Amino acid sequence: MSYRVKGNTGEWEVVIGLEVHAQVISKSKLFSGASTKFGADPNDQVSLVDAAMPGMLPVLNKQVVEQGIRTGLGLRAQINLKSVFERKNYFYADLPQGYQISQFLEPIVGKGNLTLDLEGGETRVVGIERMHLEQDAGKSIHDQHPTQSYIDLNRTGVALMEVVSDPDLRSPEEAGAYLRKMRSILRYLGTCDGNMDEGSMRADVNVSVRKPGDELGTRTETKNVNSIRYVMQAVEFEAKRQVKVLEDGGEIVQETRQFDPSNGSTRSLRSKEEAHDYRYFPDPDLLPLVLDPKWVEEIKASIPELPDEKKERFIKDFGLSSYDAGILVIDRDRADFYEEVTKGGDPKVAANWVTGDFFGALNKSGLTLAETPVSAKQLGGLIALIKDNTISGRTAKEVFEAMWETSKDADTIVEEKGLKQISDTGPIEAAIDEIMAANPSQVEAFRGGNEKLIGWFVGQTMKATGGKANPGMVNQLLKKKLAG
Repeated sequence: MSYRVKGNTGEWEVVIGLEVHAQVISKSKLFSGASTKFGADPNDQVSLVDAAMPGMLPVLNKQVVEQGIRTGLGLRAQINLKSVFERKNYFYADLPQGYQISQFLEPIVGKGNLTLDLEGGETRVVGIERMHLEQDAGKSIHDQHPTQSYIDLNRTGVALMEVVSDPDLRSPEEAGAYLRKMRSILRYLGTCDGNMDEGSMRADVNVSVRKPGDELGTRTETKNVNSIRYVMQAVEFEAKRQVKVLEDGGEIVQETRQFDPSNGSTRSLRSKEEAHDYRYFPDPDLLPLVLDPKWVEEIKASIPELPDEKKERFIKDFGLSSYDAGILVIDRDRADFYEEVTKGGDPKVAANWVTGDFFGALNKSGLTLAETPVSAKQLGGLIALIKDNTISGRTAKEVFEAMWETSKDADTIVEEKGLKQISDTGPIEAAIDEIMAANPSQVEAFRGGNEKLIGWFVGQTMKATGGKANPGMVNQLLKKKLAG
């Protein structure tokens, strides 16, 4: 996707790398048994380990390790059979230990890749440098008191997966596509819920600019951006800011910045730390993590069909366009819903109904897929009625609206409202004969060469039969009778 920032000296290329912090789905934290449930009262889910009480030792959560392996496999990445937890030392009020247990030199997951789904069905592969496990810090709250900050340690020790991309992204749109695909994969795998508004997935946004073909420029890192739209805004603002600084004769300082959602800007927080500033060293309380290859293979065998594979199957087996298949596989529940609907008939018709009328009704009513008043089986039943000519496509729209309001099956509504399509030639022929007898001038005009009048005759016939006549049969009979 071509994206350039225009400056006074010409065009500049934007180089973007993302560090995604994804909270692992597990009932307890990375090194303690404290709950990870969202929405608890402040400091209600803090164990002695989380609070860094003297003598407390971390115990590694096996489920978190399994989730990390699943994520690495889902990202087509190398699983490192040996990894090491290290202490990342820094002081902050919401970090009781004075260090964060993370992974640095030897992470659990190595290089992988992720395929972006771009506009027009285009795709592009982005490299993943690594993924490591680490514990989250707590939360500082600055808006509860005029002169003091409060500390909530509920998040302290919660397990995070940090996925670091290569600097392969080149536009705000690509950054957004990367995050959407990442979230989709994590949800398919069941390793992170991807709820950015709850903080369970957030991104650090690394941005630099350069003249096309030049060496990489100095990057800045905008921390903890918690929505895809904000990430895209941060990229756009930061790229334009950097171009202006450089064209005005200034230098880009490698620093950590903060995104302000109120105006879509970034501002400086502090100079960017390097690895040596954190004084990484192996955590003396944790042995190296050595994985059994057999266990990794067992986890691999349990990986579900992921979005890319499912999309390819929908295109190949169901004849869908890349665009429709891409929309349907964004979410695993959505894809499963569609596959259930296809049991009612033509997969392409099913795709049109799901992505059109069904999603439209969901959006209009503000409901989620789990709350839909029309099940996949019911929608498939409606499509089956169209396929066997019980109702027309036009009547099906009316039936669907009634299904949405009442949650009744299509069969029931068609029966109650008397909407069955007339496919018996007798009543249709009788209606056509009456219309032709009452409109001899139109018949003569058609036979004189004005074949566009066929549409008028179809309309009159449908009106005469209350819209219930089989349109295909109406066209066929009309052409035969009008031909004389």
